[in-house]
Amino acid sequence: MIVTLTINPAIDRVISVDRLAFEDRAYVNSSRDGAGGRGLNASCVIHSFGGDTVAVLTCGGDSGQRLHGFLGDCGFPIATVPIRHPIRTNLTITDRHGLTVNLNEAGPEMEKGEVSRVERAVRDALGSASWLILAGSLPPGVPPSFYGKLITLARKKNVKTLLHADGQALVEGIDAKPTVVTPNQKEADRLLSRTLLTRNHYLEAAERIRSMGAESVVLSLGSRGAVGAFADGLMEALPPRIDAVCPIGAGDALSAAYTWAMERKPNPAEALRWGVAAGTASAKLPGMNFATLEQTKEMYRHVEVKRAD
Repeated sequence: MIVTLTINPAIDRVISVDRLAFEDRAYVNSSRDGAGGRGLNASCVIHSFGGDTVAVLTCGGDSGQRLHGFLGDCGFPIATVPIRHPIRTNLTITDRHGLTVNLNEAGPEMEKGEVSRVERAVRDALGSASWLILAGSLPPGVPPSFYGKLITLARKKNVKTLLHADGQALVEGIDAKPTVVTPNQKEADRLLSRTLLTRNHYLEAAERIRSMGAESVVLSLGSRGAVGAFADGLMEALPPRIDAVCPIGAGDALSAAYTWAMERKPNPAEALRWGVAAGTASAKLPGMNFATLEQTKEMYRHVEVKRAD
């Protein structure tokens, strides 16, 4: 069982336009609302791949009721923690060339009692878990140490952890020694206070993040694939060239597929290949959609994994 936590879920509104251009109008081709949040996205991918998952999430207000409606036929168990304030709405605008703009709200202010109830829900779910995925931003009122606290809790229960966060939550989460951390390039830039531009930068960054406390690191690089820093060295996963339609959510697909693969067979290099395949295949799809297992298998055939050290 792979447990995911989405403490800051959202209604995701994805708008497709003809083109995005500075100081010029764009015409809307389509608009779609759906359930959003990195942990939820990971559960959707894992479930579609045939894995067992349960999603722990917060839910409040009218927007929370809409979220529940979107998840009515998701096919996997949901553990909901009620909160007082409405959950957020995020806006994604993308055009046919793959150019994308994200506008995310910070999320609702959470009270101490609500944060404690989230922790209790995760604790209860860990009883049957092999992995815990902690993904996404922390809303106001949640201390940046929260993910680190859950990582420590999971370790005591022999549950492996994947962390995908940003800012101070990422810093303190890494201090708690997660099984794997999966930052993207921008998140790694901020974590290390430097701009990563070259292949050597990526390799050095993955090694440095691992030295900060994570057992393994998967540094997601978008169309350039990913770099993995593991106990037995550095690996690169190189995808084929594609025409990306909407890259939003590709990182969530990568994290989910990596965990799914590690659950089946603990081989980090193969899991890295599956993760890059899922992320790349998802980026080819319109809107914020995730590749199926069959689509990911086809992409997997074209992803090259090699040692980098």
